[in-house]
This record gives sequence, C-alpha cells and structure tokens, in this order.
Amino acid sequence: MTYWNFRQGWFGLAAAKTYIELHPSESLVVVDAASTLGGVWAEHRLYPGLKSNNMLGTYEYPDMPMSSETYGVQKGQHIPGPVLHRYLTDYAKKFGVFGRIRLNTKVHSAEPTEEGGWILKTSSSGSPTLKTKKLVLATGLTSQPYIPDIPGKGKFDAPLFHARDFRANANTLKEAKNAVVLGGAKSAWDVAYAYAEAGVHVDMIIRKSGHGPVWMAPPYVTPLKKWLEKLVHTRFLTWFSPCVWGDEDGYTGMRGWLHGSTLGRFIVNGFWNVLGNDVITLNKYDSHPELKKLKPWDPAFYIGSSLSIHNYPTSFFDLVREGKVRVHIDEITKLEPKEIQLESGEVLKADVLVCATGWKKEPALNFTDSTENLIGLHHTLPELEALTEKADAVILKRFPRLKTQPERKEQLEKSVAERANHPLRLYRFMVPPAMVAQRNLAFAGMLTTITTAICATTQALWISAFFDGKLDRLPPSEEELRWQTVLHSQYGKWRYPIGYGPRYPDFVFDAVPYVDMLLKDLNVESHRKNGMMADISDPYGPEDYVGLIDEWRSQHEKTKQE
Repeated sequence: MTYWNFRQGWFGLAAAKTYIELHPSESLVVVDAASTLGGVWAEHRLYPGLKSNNMLGTYEYPDMPMSSETYGVQKGQHIPGPVLHRYLTDYAKKFGVFGRIRLNTKVHSAEPTEEGGWILKTSSSGSPTLKTKKLVLATGLTSQPYIPDIPGKGKFDAPLFHARDFRANANTLKEAKNAVVLGGAKSAWDVAYAYAEAGVHVDMIIRKSGHGPVWMAPPYVTPLKKWLEKLVHTRFLTWFSPCVWGDEDGYTGMRGWLHGSTLGRFIVNGFWNVLGNDVITLNKYDSHPELKKLKPWDPAFYIGSSLSIHNYPTSFFDLVREGKVRVHIDEITKLEPKEIQLESGEVLKADVLVCATGWKKEPALNFTDSTENLIGLHHTLPELEALTEKADAVILKRFPRLKTQPERKEQLEKSVAERANHPLRLYRFMVPPAMVAQRNLAFAGMLTTITTAICATTQALWISAFFDGKLDRLPPSEEELRWQTVLHSQYGKWRYPIGYGPRYPDFVFDAVPYVDMLLKDLNVESHRKNGMMADISDPYGPEDYVGLIDEWRSQHEKTKQE
C-alpha cells in the first residue's frame, strides 16, 4: 500500500490525484491531522474576511477551472476563503481522492523498513501503525504556528492565540473593545482589518527585530496598470530576476547579458526601482505619519512570496488615517492582565492579543535521529562546507548584483533562525539527495510561491514519474546531484535574504523557470505558447498547463515504441 501523509492543500491533493490517475490499481491512502481538507483553506482556518491574494483565473488547477457559474466569483474578484474550501473539496471528489482521506489522524513519526518502505506511527486508535511502500509528505510550510515566547503570557487574563485560530475565536470581534495584533505580515493586516471593521480599536505591533511591514501591492501595478499576478508569470519579465536555474527557460543569452553586463544590470535595477516605487507611490505612505510606519523596510528586489495584494473591500490605509488602527514599531516586554507593555514604555489596553507571527518552517513530521542521518534531510555546515562555499562563489560571480545585500541581513537571518536552525536541502526542492536512489520518499509543497496551482501540478507529475523511475533527466552522478541541490538551495540565501530564502525555497519571478526545469526532467514541452513572441510576452497561467499527464504518458508510450 502507498500512504501519503499531508495536510490536504493544493500540493497534497494534486500529488494524490496524479498518482491515482497514473496508478489506478494501486492502493493509496491520504492521512491528515486536520478535521477538514484544504490546508490553509481548511474550514477550521477560514477566519472572517479571508480571501485569496489571487484573483479569479490564476488560482485554480489546470484540469479544473474555477467557473464563475459554479462558484460565483467574477472576473477581477479575489476568491473568498469558503469558495476555495469548496473548490478544493470538489476537486478531491471529482478525481477520486476524497474517499481515500483519513481525517483527524496525525502521523507522529516515520521510520524506514528493511524492505524499502516506511512504518508510520499515528494518533489513530484504529490504525496506530501504518506500512507503506512510498511516502509523500505534503505538510507544507504553514502547518505549525510560531508564537514567540512573551513574558507574562500566563497572567494576560484575556484571549491570546495565533492568527491561524482566528475563526475559532471570532467571538472576540463582538466582545472586545481593544484588540492588539502582533505582526506585520498579510495575516496581521487581515486580522487588524476585521477587528477595525467590527468597531474594535486596533493596536498593531510590528516588531523592530522582525521583517517589518509586508510589501502590500495593489492588484494592478506599474504606470501601465498591469495585473501583478500576470506580470510575475510573463517570461521576459522573469529575466529581470537573477535566478540560478533561470537558464532552464532556454533564453540563456538574454539572461546572461542582463545580469552579466554593466548596461544589463542598470536596466535590471531600473525595472525593480520602477516596480517598488510604484507600490510606494500608489499607497501614499509618505502622506501621513501613521502610514509611514507601514512603509516596507527593505527593497522590493529582495522580497519573495511575502509579496501581498490589497484585497479588502475598503481601504486599509483609511482605517490607519482615521485612527481605527494604530501602528507601533516596538517590542513587547511583558504581559499583564489585559495590558501589554512595550519597550518604549507605552502600555496598551488589550481584550485580545492575536499573534500573526508566521510559522515554524519545518516538516511537521518527526524522524528519529538515525533516520534523519540516513536520509540527510538537514545537513550541517561542516558536512557541506566545501560545496556551500563553491555555490556562493558561483552565484555571486554569475550575479554580481547579489553582492549588495540588505543592510538588515544579519538581523533577519537571526530572526529566521528562531524557527529553523538548518537549511532544507532537497533535490528539485522535493527529494533528499541521499534518498534519490531509493525512490520511496518525496516532499511536495516545501516551498513558498504565489504560483501555487501550477507548481503543485508539475511537482505532482514529477514525483509520480520519480517514484516509477521514469524521469528523463537526472544528474549522472551522486556528486552532481548533491551539487545541484546545494546550488539551488544556497541561491535563496542571496536572492531572498529578507524572506525564508536562507532556509527554504521562497520565490516569485523564478517560478516559471522552475516549472520549465521540472518539465524538462519529464521530457514535456515547457514552451507552451503559440510562437516565440507569445512565449515571452503573454503571461503564463493554469490554462497553459492543461493536459500535462496525457502529454507525459503519450511521450513515454512513443519512446517505448521506438
């Protein structure tokens, strides 16, 4: 039997659906600790007002379009959380995944067997031990909430919870008079907006030691007012990102000139300055002293998937101007009964404290020490010192722009280290190098990107082909495989240092060439437009990746006949 342990979000559902389609006679079980499917969009996580950053048309599987007739979302609208939960549930039912799901079943640990499979220890009283030939972990990077250790938590005498649990504490929208939201990411803005719209006074604390306010972009940017989601998936614009796997798109000469020549880098810098300045100008941060506190601290060039979209029915910035949301750039020193003391000396009244403080960016499954060493999931620096130094040198030589890092880099790396001590080294961001030969373990969705549905679809096909030993392209040696893994994972340290890049794949403009790379491994056409001009100028979307499984299957049948 093949067991899959994952939080059933985009990546997990796609992985299961694809494996079922290509292996209809095999037994497959989906195990999830949650009570409903959907991952981030599971029913119990749909807090008030939650919507996707994406608008209709960019947040759907290629093989199941989200029609306006069925789901009630119109062109140009962001997708409400309940609609996304329904859509993912419908997807699971349509493709035969739903009936294979075991909810409320947490997998605590996994150990390899002598036969080449896995033994899983679960919380289920009916099946506490499961055996499987192959294991896919699609727990993602937003499973385990991170709450900083705040002195006095036990004395607070008021609700204190992570933003993930906002839905379960929605009664505070009616009962609280003063709400405090800790964090500057999109979820913090969402929670603050919900309380302010409910008539609750909000104090929003953005930690001085943290990442600062999120880059909050309008849906349409640049002087030409282009749809942001389309911009990041337009091939010729992806060339402006210095991407270590960028040559997978086949446009090596242009990429090389843009990042290797003085004039090219001048043009690249100009592009990013226009993009960043446009967002700052449109949001009018400098027009009000409180709005200035929400102005991003770091250049747009270095942001990864933390890029967010202003998707609220009314202006969040108006709430700040009107004093309904007060912003504090400060630190919490301790909690007292219904009070929060700040490092500045200010004391805030609080009937509720919501921690929108992100996630523990690590797999939500424990491996024993011996298993951890066997699979090599995390590698300490001494073990890979020579390779990491070589990777750093290669990256900086190829992309001199990355030598200029944000001034706050060391501070941010320390902040990331609070919740992740080692970089995650996975080949193609899916398989530990030491486990490639075994072909019995893969991770899906261990990256953060706004290209969710497309990446989930291509990763799913890649994993299935990998398990079957049918990838058309793998490194010729273990040394080369390890080198590619280190090079790609080390790239994030330089390209996205203010996000989770130093620890995990975190990218935006690099998603299209990443998909190109996976499709090349599968020997499936990656240039999916009608002609070269369309390929480089028309944005890629889910509609361009319809029929991947049939294409791959047809290609392999053709190869077999030859």
